[in-house]
Amino acid sequence: MRVLLTGLFLLLGACSSTDLQEYAGNQPEFDPEAFFQGSMTAHGVLKNRGGKVTRYFNATIEASWDDEGVGRLAERFEFDDGEIQHRNWTLEPTGDGRYRATAGDVVGPGEARVAGNTMLLNYRLEVDYKDRKLELDVEDWMWRVDENTVINQSILRKWGFRVGSIQLTIIRDRD
Repeated sequence: MRVLLTGLFLLLGACSSTDLQEYAGNQPEFDPEAFFQGSMTAHGVLKNRGGKVTRYFNATIEASWDDEGVGRLAERFEFDDGEIQHRNWTLEPTGDGRYRATAGDVVGPGEARVAGNTMLLNYRLEVDYKDRKLELDVEDWMWRVDENTVINQSILRKWGFRVGSIQLTIIRDRD
């Protein structure tokens, strides 16, 4: 019985996610209002649940913040099969390194939290899949590597099961 319980705890521990606060001391600091400003490009891949790359994409992002501290990110994705997608994010600061995040294809508001060099954005995304709408839970991790670069990994889940992921790099224009 002890061996069975030990195995169960090890299995459950392997499923636990990383705590955002583990990155609290990391540099350079991720300040969304400073990083998401101006023109950027993004380059990445979409993977299925088995880890196979199924699509490639390039994107442009235009970002700005108004006088009330509300950010807007206009994203344009171009996939290798020619499909074009647009997503317009609004980020509203709610205090203590948190932001309310909304977009047209996001169901309800998402929440972004920042610690150290890391931002974690959780939201529910509505996607077209085989001629129907599908809602996916997205755990969107962003790590600021340097002044102009963020590495991003999004984990896509349905009913708690991982169904895919997205890996990308966001690069700010230096102008």
